[in-house]
Amino acid sequence: MIIAIDGPAASGKGTIGRRLAERYGLNHLDTGLTYRAVGAAMLNGGISLDDEAMATRIAYHMDLEDLDFDPRNYAGAEIAEAASRVAVYSEVRRALVAAQRRFAKKPPGAVLDGRDIGTVVCPDADVKIFLTADPVARARRRAAELEASGRSPGFEAVLADIRRRDERDSNRALSPLRRAKDAHLLDTTDLDIEAAFRAAVDIVERARAAGL
Repeated sequence: MIIAIDGPAASGKGTIGRRLAERYGLNHLDTGLTYRAVGAAMLNGGISLDDEAMATRIAYHMDLEDLDFDPRNYAGAEIAEAASRVAVYSEVRRALVAAQRRFAKKPPGAVLDGRDIGTVVCPDADVKIFLTADPVARARRRAAELEASGRSPGFEAVLADIRRRDERDSNRALSPLRRAKDAHLLDTTDLDIEAAFRAAVDIVERARAAGL
C-alpha cells in the first residue's frame, strides 16, 4: 500500500504521515526533508543557493539510505527557505523524485508526504490525502513548535514565512502544490493532532474497505 499525503507548510502532514506509517507497518518518507537536505548541504558548504549546477550535483549524489531524516537535523527557517529555493530547480526535482519513487516501491509499502506526491511522485498511490489549514492556524502551530525548541522568531515572522512559502510552492512552474483530483481533502484548521489523525485513519480505512 502507498499513501500519498500532500499539503502546505505546518498543515500536519509530517506528523500524520509518521503515525500512519507506524499504524500500518509501512515505510515513511517526509519528502520535504530531501529538499532540506540539499539546502542544508548548500548552506553548510557556503554555496550560493543560486548555484543550480551545484544543487543538482548534490541531489543526484544523495542516497536516501545514508541520510538521517530526523526533522531536528533540518529544522529552522534558514534551511526551510533554502529548501524552497532549491526545489524550483528542474534537475534537482528530477533527481529527488526518482529517489522518492524508488523509496515508495520498497516492500511493504510506504507513506510519503510532501507537496507533489499525489500529482507527480506517486500519481497511482492507493490512498491520497490533501491536508490543509488556514495560514493563521498553521503559523500558530509552527510558532509554538519553534518556541518549544528554544527558537522564537515571533508569530508575525512565522506567518509571513508561511505565506511566502505558500505563494512560491503554489505558483512555481514545476510540480506546484496542487490537490490531486482523487485526493481526499482534510482541513485541520479546527482539529488537534489526535482528531486529524483519526480523520486520516478513517480515510485510509474507507479506501481499504473499498478494495483500495
